[in-house]
Amino acid sequence: MVKKEVTIINETGLHARPAQLFTQKASEFQSSIKVIKEDGAAGDAKSILGMMSLGLTKGTKITIEANGEDEAQAVAALVELVEQGFGEV
Repeated sequence: MVKKEVTIINETGLHARPAQLFTQKASEFQSSIKVIKEDGAAGDAKSILGMMSLGLTKGTKITIEANGEDEAQAVAALVELVEQGFGEV
């Protein structure tokens, strides 16, 4: 299992477009991937509904956790996407 904490930096948080980008990227990997908020709420990184239901706003700290054969690559790619502000920053 690989996990890393990252902070949502784009102004609008995880609305529909970034949630779609995030779930598309997550779906490229075989590993199971989940996103965990500071308050313990968790969602499936491959589910747009699961991601949007977390209500991720600017400044929210999340942990991206992956388990599987490509777990390290999955976490690295998703952390990079978040750190780049989903192309909105």
